Amino acid sequence: MDSLLLLLSPLDGRYADSTSALRDYFSEFAYLRDRVRVELDLLAGLSKIGLIRPVSESESALLEFLWKNFTLADAESVRTFEKQTRHDVKAIEYFLRERLGTTSLNDLLPWLHFGLTSEDVNNIAQALSLRDSRDVVLLPVLDDLLAQVLDFVRKHRALPMLARTHGQPAVPTTLGREFAVYLSRLKKSRDEISTHQFEAKLTGAVGNFNALQAAFPQIDWLAFSADFVQAYGLQSNLVTTQILPYDNWLRYFDSLRMLNSILIDFAQDIWRYISDDLLKQAVVEGEVGSSTMPQKVNPIDFENAEGNLGIANALFTHYAQKLSVSRLQRDLSDSTVRRTFGVALGHTLLAWTSFMRGMKRITANEEKIRAELNAHWEVVSEGAQTILRAAGRSDAYETLKSQTRGRILTQADYQNWLSNLDVDDQTRVKLNSLSPGTYLGLAIELCDKVIQQMKDKRALA
Repeated sequence: MDSLLLLLSPLDGRYADSTSALRDYFSEFAYLRDRVRVELDLLAGLSKIGLIRPVSESESALLEFLWKNFTLADAESVRTFEKQTRHDVKAIEYFLRERLGTTSLNDLLPWLHFGLTSEDVNNIAQALSLRDSRDVVLLPVLDDLLAQVLDFVRKHRALPMLARTHGQPAVPTTLGREFAVYLSRLKKSRDEISTHQFEAKLTGAVGNFNALQAAFPQIDWLAFSADFVQAYGLQSNLVTTQILPYDNWLRYFDSLRMLNSILIDFAQDIWRYISDDLLKQAVVEGEVGSSTMPQKVNPIDFENAEGNLGIANALFTHYAQKLSVSRLQRDLSDSTVRRTFGVALGHTLLAWTSFMRGMKRITANEEKIRAELNAHWEVVSEGAQTILRAAGRSDAYETLKSQTRGRILTQADYQNWLSNLDVDDQTRVKLNSLSPGTYLGLAIELCDKVIQQMKDKRALA
């Protein structure tokens, strides 16, 4: 039996192909490797400020080689140490002592993990994972998703359709404009996600640099800490407890949660358009929509996206509730929660790829869209009563209400009402120009505005 069928998590089993790119950032192996990196970088950092002897070029290359070429065998070795220590960071220190003990760096072993607390190592490693996974994995997929929506908006910017408010026929819009609203919302969230600057800390056991200051009071440890963290391209937070306050990371998760919520809204609207036959799905040879109803083509990609977005957002919500609170300096309950970051991002990535797969399959059913719109002439009553009010009719709203409320009007019904209306010629011309297919306001211009904003964004990028 394929081992993938035995895995507990569908992200590593059924959906492994869609989420495997995140393994290099959030697997246990990646977490061990990145913490090895931080521990080794500390040796180089202490050497740079003259606290320990200079590290030669060949030794610097060795330090870099050890973390860049960290292997599964190395990870297993760390895990063996952890079985004894029941402490994962101390296990990493013992592993590095063993690896460096036979090298020219043997004399620097006492400086491994010098003056640090485990969270100094952990939070830097995870901040790097969050940032790099965003830049390398998440943003490219999100940009592809936005590009798909943009193409749809551009293609259908001028296709008139019936809008609905409270589920009822309302003022006309265009199909492209409805999608443009989501595109604009998603772009704003995308910008928040892409510009987020991640924080990290190196401040010691309770945040006061106690051990470092006691051993070497002549060193500017505040400057060392800030420089060390900023060298990774991260923002330094010097005011912490034993743990980095997670507020900064939570703002990033909140931005992802907002974007996912927008996509849930979007997926549900597309689902409704498909249900109403306003959007058609491509029929793929060999696929089955139902085990018993052969005619069905189900919107499974949008349904899959909606479900996974909900799972991801449930975790993001839990992070906001859990990680913003700590008992005094810290308790260990945050550690196990932080190990699920890859799960939340995995369901997010899976949802985005499912949504894109669905987008590739939908096309506008223009005949149905136009027929539905032309069957509801009552939707121009808003424009008609506004034209009458502009002409000085104080009973404009009531006149249209008595003719249209709860009724479906045909073109003949509208023309009959207009022919019996006592208005001046100019007002009659305006009223006669109204139709469901042309009463679009600035829908097309608004589409073009969003399209231009996306073009400008790409040019800036």
